[in-house]
Amino acid sequence: MAVASIAVVLASALRGVDTHGARVIHFTIDSPLVYQMLTEAAVIPAGGSDAGRPLLVFLHGKGENEDFNLSGQFFAALAKLGSRAPDVVFPDGGEDSYWHDRKDGAWGRYVMDEVIPRAVRLLGADPRRIAIGGLSMGGFGAYDLARLNPGRFCAVGGDSPALWLNGWESAAGAFDNAEDFARHDVIQAATESPTPYPGARLWIDVGSEDPFRSADTTFAQTLKSKGLPVEFHVWPGGHETAYWNSHWGSYLDFYASALEHC
Repeated sequence: MAVASIAVVLASALRGVDTHGARVIHFTIDSPLVYQMLTEAAVIPAGGSDAGRPLLVFLHGKGENEDFNLSGQFFAALAKLGSRAPDVVFPDGGEDSYWHDRKDGAWGRYVMDEVIPRAVRLLGADPRRIAIGGLSMGGFGAYDLARLNPGRFCAVGGDSPALWLNGWESAAGAFDNAEDFARHDVIQAATESPTPYPGARLWIDVGSEDPFRSADTTFAQTLKSKGLPVEFHVWPGGHETAYWNSHWGSYLDFYASALEHC
């Protein structure tokens, strides 16, 4: 069993970032699933009840960490939601785990069996109302985890999700080998499944100049062909932080709305 402890509590500020009254908690998980101790960041929005809020699990991109998305734009967008704001947990997924079970660790099970239960207990979040999303590597991870855990999430989102139509096109280190890619090919899985992502509202966005635009569009079209409630947006921009930061308002509004009607 993972051992977790609260490591740091920041009441009002994070390295000079205006949190708009949100509280940021860092806690550690000594994970037997990925063979290391990792630090997670959790955000409790200002105002409202101290318990029973829904939970958003948000997965970071390649080369990032649990603090990467704690930007001024994120906190401003969270504050605008008011009482609709969910608790948010940002797990640490390592350099390039791509959030799936693989040779160096069970990164998918780590999120499902260690991070989420610990965040629910620590924050007092509602375990029945959970959404999952992420950007780039994290967008892929969100859709892969939701696929492997049907009915677990009220909503799934991918912002510029790192998707490939073929394994040989994938980034170095994203998968162990061709078999690993095939096990986690979310586009092919959605094509073959009669009911992918049952009961979940879905979101995909990608920049007009993003190298993942073609694969992301194919994935969105596949989901739409199944009659699923997917919102798909192509907005100006590339695969970059400035693009994601400019859309936090849309991202969080989508999750808040989905979680309200979960």
